Amino acid sequence: MIEVIPVSPKKGLTDFIDFPHDLYKNDPYYVPELFIAQRDLLTKHPFHKHNSLQTFLAYKDGKIVGRIAAILNNAHNKFNNCNDGFFGFFDSINDQEVADALFAAAVNWLKEKGVTQKIIGPVNFSTNEPCGLLVEGFDSSPVLMDTYNFPYYIDLVEKQGYTKQIDLISWNWEGQNYDDKSVRLLNTLQERLKRSNINIRNINLKDFKNEAAKLREVYNKAWDHNTGFVPLTDEEFDYLAKDLKLILDPDFCLVAEQDGKVVGFGLALPDYNQIFKTIKRGRLLPTGIFKLLLNKKKISRIRIYALGVIDGYRKMGIEACLYGTIIKEYKRKGFKCAEAGWTLENNTLINNAIAAIKGDPYKKYRLYEKDI
Repeated sequence: MIEVIPVSPKKGLTDFIDFPHDLYKNDPYYVPELFIAQRDLLTKHPFHKHNSLQTFLAYKDGKIVGRIAAILNNAHNKFNNCNDGFFGFFDSINDQEVADALFAAAVNWLKEKGVTQKIIGPVNFSTNEPCGLLVEGFDSSPVLMDTYNFPYYIDLVEKQGYTKQIDLISWNWEGQNYDDKSVRLLNTLQERLKRSNINIRNINLKDFKNEAAKLREVYNKAWDHNTGFVPLTDEEFDYLAKDLKLILDPDFCLVAEQDGKVVGFGLALPDYNQIFKTIKRGRLLPTGIFKLLLNKKKISRIRIYALGVIDGYRKMGIEACLYGTIIKEYKRKGFKCAEAGWTLENNTLINNAIAAIKGDPYKKYRLYEKDI
Protein backbone atom coordinates (compact mmCIF):
# COMPACT_ATOMS: atom_id res chain seq x y z
CA MET A 1 0.00 0.00 0.00
CA ILE A 2 1.28 3.46 -0.95
CA GLU A 3 0.57 6.38 1.36
CA VAL A 4 1.40 10.01 0.50
CA ILE A 5 1.83 12.31 3.49
CA PRO A 6 2.11 16.12 3.50
CA VAL A 7 5.36 17.40 5.00
CA SER A 8 5.70 20.41 7.27
CA PRO A 9 8.80 22.36 8.36
CA LYS A 10 8.47 20.75 11.78
CA LYS A 11 7.63 17.22 10.72
CA GLY A 12 9.23 15.28 7.90
CA LEU A 13 11.37 18.03 6.36
CA THR A 14 14.67 16.32 7.16
CA ASP A 15 13.37 13.08 5.66
CA PHE A 16 12.23 15.01 2.57
CA ILE A 17 15.69 16.54 2.09
CA ASP A 18 17.57 13.33 2.83
CA PHE A 19 15.56 10.90 0.68
CA PRO A 20 17.68 11.42 -2.49
CA HIS A 21 20.85 10.51 -0.55
CA ASP A 22 19.45 7.04 0.08
CA LEU A 23 17.94 6.69 -3.39
CA TYR A 24 21.22 7.53 -5.16
CA LYS A 25 23.66 6.03 -2.65
CA ASN A 26 25.15 3.68 -5.27
CA ASP A 27 25.15 6.15 -8.16
CA PRO A 28 28.70 7.34 -9.00
CA TYR A 29 27.46 10.62 -10.51
CA TYR A 30 25.15 11.78 -7.74
CA VAL A 31 25.99 15.02 -5.91
CA PRO A 32 24.23 15.67 -2.58
CA GLU A 33 22.71 19.10 -2.02
CA LEU A 34 23.95 20.89 1.08
CA PHE A 35 21.41 20.22 3.83
CA ILE A 36 21.43 23.74 5.21
CA ALA A 37 20.91 25.25 1.76
CA GLN A 38 17.95 22.94 0.99
CA ARG A 39 16.39 23.57 4.38
CA ASP A 40 16.61 27.33 3.94
CA LEU A 41 15.30 27.10 0.37
CA LEU A 42 12.22 25.24 1.56
CA THR A 43 11.54 27.39 4.62
CA LYS A 44 13.26 30.80 4.49
CA HIS A 45 13.51 31.77 0.83
CA PRO A 46 11.68 35.06 -0.01
CA PHE A 47 9.67 33.05 -2.56
CA HIS A 48 7.43 31.93 0.30
CA LYS A 49 6.28 35.49 1.05
CA HIS A 50 4.14 35.73 -2.09
CA ASN A 51 3.83 32.13 -3.28
CA SER A 52 3.11 28.76 -1.71
CA LEU A 53 4.07 25.12 -1.93
CA GLN A 54 3.33 21.82 -0.29
CA THR A 55 5.86 19.02 -0.03
CA PHE A 56 4.86 15.35 0.12
CA LEU A 57 6.55 12.06 0.98
CA ALA A 58 5.40 8.69 -0.35
CA TYR A 59 5.61 5.61 1.89
CA LYS A 60 5.36 1.97 0.86
CA ASP A 61 5.34 -0.70 3.55
CA GLY A 62 6.43 1.97 6.01
CA LYS A 63 9.48 3.00 4.00
CA ILE A 64 9.99 6.32 2.20
CA VAL A 65 9.96 5.66 -1.56
CA GLY A 66 9.38 9.08 -3.14
CA ARG A 67 8.89 12.81 -2.75
CA ILE A 68 7.39 15.74 -4.63
CA ALA A 69 6.48 19.40 -4.13
CA ALA A 70 3.37 21.11 -5.50
CA ILE A 71 4.16 24.76 -6.21
CA LEU A 72 1.86 27.72 -6.74
CA ASN A 73 3.91 30.53 -8.24
CA ASN A 74 1.63 33.56 -8.20
CA ALA A 75 4.34 35.75 -9.73
CA HIS A 76 4.59 33.41 -12.73
CA ASN A 77 0.84 33.44 -13.28
CA LYS A 78 0.62 37.21 -13.02
CA PHE A 79 3.59 37.86 -15.32
CA ASN A 80 2.47 35.32 -17.93
CA ASN A 81 -1.27 35.96 -17.56
CA CYS A 82 -2.09 32.31 -16.86
CA ASN A 83 -3.28 30.00 -14.09
CA ASP A 84 -0.66 27.25 -13.95
CA GLY A 85 0.85 25.16 -11.18
CA PHE A 86 4.22 23.45 -10.93
CA PHE A 87 5.80 20.33 -9.55
CA GLY A 88 9.36 20.10 -8.29
CA PHE A 89 11.74 18.24 -5.97
CA PHE A 90 10.52 15.01 -7.59
CA ASP A 91 12.35 11.81 -6.73
CA SER A 92 11.05 8.27 -6.73
CA ILE A 93 12.02 4.64 -6.80
CA ASN A 94 11.40 2.96 -10.15
CA ASP A 95 7.74 2.26 -9.43
CA GLN A 96 4.98 3.81 -11.53
CA GLU A 97 2.40 3.41 -8.76
CA VAL A 98 4.56 5.49 -6.44
CA ALA A 99 5.01 8.20 -9.08
CA ASP A 100 1.28 8.16 -9.85
CA ALA A 101 0.43 8.65 -6.19
CA LEU A 102 2.89 11.52 -5.82
CA PHE A 103 1.64 13.35 -8.92
CA ALA A 104 -1.97 12.83 -7.86
CA ALA A 105 -1.25 14.46 -4.50
CA ALA A 106 0.45 17.42 -6.19
CA VAL A 107 -2.37 17.90 -8.70
CA ASN A 108 -5.08 17.67 -6.02
CA TRP A 109 -3.32 20.29 -3.90
CA LEU A 110 -2.98 22.64 -6.88
CA LYS A 111 -6.66 22.20 -7.78
CA GLU A 112 -7.58 23.08 -4.20
CA LYS A 113 -5.53 26.25 -4.65
CA GLY A 114 -7.59 27.15 -7.72
CA VAL A 115 -5.19 26.15 -10.51
CA THR A 116 -7.19 25.40 -13.67
CA GLN A 117 -4.78 25.27 -16.62
CA LYS A 118 -1.48 23.37 -16.64
CA ILE A 119 0.98 21.74 -14.29
CA ILE A 120 4.59 22.28 -15.38
CA GLY A 121 7.86 20.88 -14.14
CA PRO A 122 10.15 19.94 -12.72
CA VAL A 123 11.15 23.32 -11.28
CA ASN A 124 12.46 24.19 -7.83
CA PHE A 125 10.67 26.87 -7.66
CA SER A 126 10.88 28.43 -11.12
CA THR A 127 13.31 28.60 -14.04
CA ASN A 128 15.36 30.98 -11.87
CA GLU A 129 16.31 27.97 -9.76
CA PRO A 130 17.47 24.45 -10.74
CA CYS A 131 14.91 23.01 -13.14
CA GLY A 132 14.33 20.46 -15.87
CA LEU A 133 14.42 16.68 -16.00
CA LEU A 134 17.70 15.28 -17.30
CA VAL A 135 16.85 13.40 -20.53
CA GLU A 136 20.29 13.20 -22.18
CA GLY A 137 23.80 13.08 -20.69
CA PHE A 138 23.64 10.59 -17.84
CA ASP A 139 27.35 9.73 -17.99
CA SER A 140 28.73 12.50 -15.78
CA SER A 141 27.96 14.35 -12.58
CA PRO A 142 25.85 17.51 -12.63
CA VAL A 143 27.65 20.83 -12.52
CA LEU A 144 26.84 23.41 -9.83
CA MET A 145 23.11 24.28 -9.72
CA ASP A 146 22.20 21.67 -12.36
CA THR A 147 19.70 18.87 -11.77
CA TYR A 148 20.32 15.14 -11.92
CA ASN A 149 18.06 12.09 -12.05
CA PHE A 150 17.95 8.45 -13.09
CA PRO A 151 16.98 7.74 -16.72
CA TYR A 152 13.83 5.89 -15.60
CA TYR A 153 12.34 9.21 -14.41
CA ILE A 154 11.50 9.93 -18.06
CA ASP A 155 9.06 7.01 -18.14
CA LEU A 156 7.63 7.84 -14.72
CA VAL A 157 6.77 11.36 -15.89
CA GLU A 158 5.66 10.62 -19.44
CA LYS A 159 3.41 7.72 -18.41
CA GLN A 160 1.60 10.28 -16.28
CA GLY A 161 0.62 12.03 -19.51
CA TYR A 162 3.17 14.82 -19.38
CA THR A 163 4.51 16.07 -22.71
CA LYS A 164 7.49 18.19 -23.61
CA GLN A 165 7.15 21.94 -23.16
CA ILE A 166 10.73 22.86 -24.05
CA ASP A 167 14.27 21.49 -23.77
CA LEU A 168 17.17 23.20 -22.03
CA ILE A 169 20.69 22.59 -23.35
CA SER A 170 23.98 22.56 -21.46
CA TRP A 171 27.21 22.92 -23.44
CA ASN A 172 30.65 21.57 -22.63
CA TRP A 173 34.27 22.33 -23.47
CA GLU A 174 37.21 20.13 -22.53
CA GLY A 175 40.67 21.61 -22.04
CA GLN A 176 41.62 24.00 -24.84
CA ASN A 177 39.13 22.51 -27.30
CA TYR A 178 37.38 25.75 -28.16
CA ASP A 179 37.55 28.39 -30.85
CA ASP A 180 39.42 31.31 -29.30
CA LYS A 181 38.39 33.80 -31.98
CA SER A 182 36.56 35.91 -29.39
CA VAL A 183 39.78 36.00 -27.34
CA ARG A 184 41.94 36.93 -30.33
CA LEU A 185 39.51 39.69 -31.29
CA LEU A 186 38.95 40.84 -27.72
CA ASN A 187 41.04 44.01 -27.95
CA THR A 188 39.46 44.98 -31.28
CA LEU A 189 35.95 44.37 -29.95
CA GLN A 190 36.62 46.31 -26.78
CA GLU A 191 37.98 49.26 -28.73
CA ARG A 192 34.87 49.23 -30.92
CA LEU A 193 32.63 49.24 -27.84
CA LYS A 194 34.57 52.09 -26.29
CA ARG A 195 33.60 54.26 -29.25
CA SER A 196 30.04 53.85 -27.96
CA ASN A 197 31.22 54.51 -24.39
CA ILE A 198 30.68 50.85 -23.47
CA ASN A 199 33.27 49.09 -21.36
CA ILE A 200 33.60 45.67 -19.75
CA ARG A 201 34.79 45.52 -16.15
CA ASN A 202 34.88 43.16 -13.17
CA ILE A 203 32.25 43.39 -10.48
CA ASN A 204 33.17 45.56 -7.50
CA LEU A 205 32.77 43.35 -4.46
CA LYS A 206 33.38 46.32 -2.14
CA ASP A 207 30.19 47.89 -3.49
CA PHE A 208 28.32 44.62 -3.86
CA LYS A 209 24.91 45.85 -2.69
CA ASN A 210 24.73 48.56 -5.35
CA GLU A 211 26.25 46.27 -7.99
CA ALA A 212 23.63 43.59 -7.25
CA ALA A 213 20.82 46.12 -7.66
CA LYS A 214 22.10 47.05 -11.12
CA LEU A 215 22.51 43.40 -12.15
CA ARG A 216 18.99 42.61 -10.93
CA GLU A 217 17.55 45.20 -13.30
CA VAL A 218 19.49 43.74 -16.23
CA TYR A 219 18.54 40.18 -15.29
CA ASN A 220 14.84 40.95 -15.23
CA LYS A 221 15.04 42.73 -18.59
CA ALA A 222 17.45 40.48 -20.49
CA TRP A 223 15.60 37.23 -19.83
CA ASP A 224 11.99 38.48 -19.81
CA HIS A 225 11.08 36.90 -23.18
CA ASN A 226 12.34 33.43 -22.25
CA THR A 227 9.84 30.60 -21.87
CA GLY A 228 8.69 30.31 -18.28
CA PHE A 229 10.60 33.35 -17.07
CA VAL A 230 9.50 35.04 -13.85
CA PRO A 231 11.08 38.34 -12.75
CA LEU A 232 12.86 38.08 -9.42
CA THR A 233 11.73 40.39 -6.65
CA ASP A 234 14.35 42.55 -4.96
CA GLU A 235 14.43 40.16 -2.00
CA GLU A 236 14.71 37.05 -4.19
CA PHE A 237 17.57 38.46 -6.22
CA ASP A 238 19.37 39.63 -3.09
CA TYR A 239 18.96 36.13 -1.61
CA LEU A 240 20.50 34.60 -4.72
CA ALA A 241 23.25 37.24 -4.90
CA LYS A 242 24.17 36.73 -1.24
CA ASP A 243 24.71 33.00 -1.85
CA LEU A 244 26.62 33.55 -5.08
CA LYS A 245 28.90 36.12 -3.45
CA LEU A 246 30.25 33.36 -1.21
CA ILE A 247 31.59 31.41 -4.18
CA LEU A 248 32.05 33.82 -7.07
CA ASP A 249 35.42 34.82 -8.48
CA PRO A 250 35.34 38.52 -9.51
CA ASP A 251 37.50 37.67 -12.55
CA PHE A 252 34.53 35.65 -13.81
CA CYS A 253 31.83 38.18 -12.91
CA LEU A 254 31.80 40.79 -15.67
CA VAL A 255 29.72 43.92 -16.09
CA ALA A 256 29.07 45.77 -19.36
CA GLU A 257 28.12 49.40 -18.87
CA GLN A 258 27.61 52.57 -20.87
CA ASP A 259 28.16 55.86 -19.08
CA GLY A 260 27.55 54.15 -15.74
CA LYS A 261 24.42 52.29 -16.89
CA VAL A 262 24.74 48.50 -16.72
CA VAL A 263 23.53 47.00 -20.01
CA GLY A 264 24.73 43.41 -19.65
CA PHE A 265 26.69 41.00 -17.52
CA GLY A 266 28.35 37.60 -17.63
CA LEU A 267 28.88 35.27 -14.70
CA ALA A 268 30.85 32.03 -14.51
CA LEU A 269 31.11 30.06 -11.27
CA PRO A 270 33.63 27.51 -10.03
CA ASP A 271 32.00 24.07 -10.00
CA TYR A 272 31.67 23.52 -6.26
CA ASN A 273 29.80 20.31 -7.00
CA GLN A 274 33.24 18.74 -7.32
CA ILE A 275 33.57 19.33 -3.58
CA PHE A 276 29.93 18.79 -2.60
CA LYS A 277 30.16 15.31 -4.11
CA THR A 278 32.57 14.35 -1.30
CA ILE A 279 30.42 15.78 1.53
CA LYS A 280 28.38 12.91 2.97
CA ARG A 281 24.64 13.57 2.97
CA GLY A 282 25.30 17.26 2.39
CA ARG A 283 26.31 17.91 6.01
CA LEU A 284 28.97 20.56 6.51
CA LEU A 285 29.48 19.44 10.11
CA PRO A 286 31.55 17.96 11.52
CA THR A 287 33.99 17.42 8.61
CA GLY A 288 32.27 18.74 5.48
CA ILE A 289 33.26 22.32 6.15
CA PHE A 290 36.95 21.36 6.06
CA LYS A 291 36.54 19.62 2.71
CA LEU A 292 34.88 22.77 1.41
CA LEU A 293 37.62 25.08 2.64
CA LEU A 294 40.61 22.90 1.79
CA ASN A 295 39.63 21.76 -1.69
CA LYS A 296 38.58 25.03 -3.37
CA LYS A 297 41.86 25.25 -5.28
CA LYS A 298 41.32 21.76 -6.68
CA ILE A 299 38.18 22.74 -8.62
CA SER A 300 38.90 22.16 -12.31
CA ARG A 301 35.62 23.20 -13.97
CA ILE A 302 33.62 26.39 -14.32
CA ARG A 303 29.99 26.88 -15.23
CA ILE A 304 29.03 29.91 -17.31
CA TYR A 305 25.89 30.50 -15.32
CA ALA A 306 24.42 33.66 -16.83
CA LEU A 307 25.21 35.91 -19.76
CA GLY A 308 22.72 38.50 -20.92
CA VAL A 309 22.42 41.87 -22.61
CA ILE A 310 19.33 44.07 -22.60
CA ASP A 311 17.37 45.09 -25.72
CA GLY A 312 19.01 47.85 -27.71
CA TYR A 313 22.53 46.65 -26.95
CA ARG A 314 22.52 43.20 -28.53
CA LYS A 315 24.57 42.27 -31.61
CA MET A 316 27.05 45.06 -30.82
CA GLY A 317 29.78 42.65 -29.75
CA ILE A 318 29.09 42.82 -26.00
CA GLU A 319 28.23 39.12 -25.79
CA ALA A 320 31.45 38.21 -27.63
CA CYS A 321 33.49 40.38 -25.27
CA LEU A 322 31.92 38.76 -22.23
CA TYR A 323 32.57 35.27 -23.58
CA GLY A 324 36.07 36.22 -24.73
CA THR A 325 37.02 37.59 -21.32
CA ILE A 326 35.67 34.51 -19.53
CA ILE A 327 37.58 32.20 -21.89
CA LYS A 328 40.74 34.26 -21.42
CA GLU A 329 40.47 33.95 -17.61
CA TYR A 330 39.57 30.26 -17.87
CA LYS A 331 42.82 29.68 -19.76
CA ARG A 332 44.92 31.89 -17.49
CA LYS A 333 43.69 30.18 -14.33
CA GLY A 334 44.30 26.69 -15.70
CA PHE A 335 40.79 25.24 -15.58
CA LYS A 336 40.36 21.95 -17.45
CA CYS A 337 36.73 22.13 -18.55
CA ALA A 338 33.76 24.46 -18.72
CA GLU A 339 30.01 24.25 -19.01
CA ALA A 340 27.71 26.92 -20.42
CA GLY A 341 24.06 26.61 -19.69
CA TRP A 342 21.52 26.06 -19.74
CA THR A 343 20.13 27.68 -22.90
CA LEU A 344 16.66 27.33 -24.37
CA GLU A 345 16.57 25.08 -27.43
CA ASN A 346 14.78 27.84 -29.39
CA ASN A 347 17.34 30.53 -28.56
CA THR A 348 18.97 30.31 -31.98
CA LEU A 349 21.16 33.39 -31.54
CA ILE A 350 22.96 32.23 -28.42
CA ASN A 351 23.03 28.54 -29.42
CA ASN A 352 24.68 29.34 -32.74
CA ALA A 353 27.20 31.55 -30.97
CA ILE A 354 28.10 28.77 -28.53
CA ALA A 355 28.31 26.17 -31.29
CA ALA A 356 30.61 28.50 -33.23
CA ILE A 357 33.17 28.33 -30.41
CA LYS A 358 32.94 24.52 -30.47
CA GLY A 359 30.56 24.04 -27.56
CA ASP A 360 29.39 20.44 -27.27
CA PRO A 361 25.65 20.09 -26.42
CA TYR A 362 26.34 17.30 -23.96
CA LYS A 363 23.33 17.43 -21.64
CA LYS A 364 19.66 18.10 -22.21
CA TYR A 365 16.99 18.87 -19.64
CA ARG A 366 13.26 18.90 -20.33
CA LEU A 367 10.39 20.91 -18.91
CA TYR A 368 7.13 19.00 -19.10
CA GLU A 369 3.53 20.16 -19.04
CA LYS A 370 0.09 18.62 -18.67
CA ASP A 371 -3.44 19.98 -18.59
CA ILE A 372 -4.63 19.87 -15.02
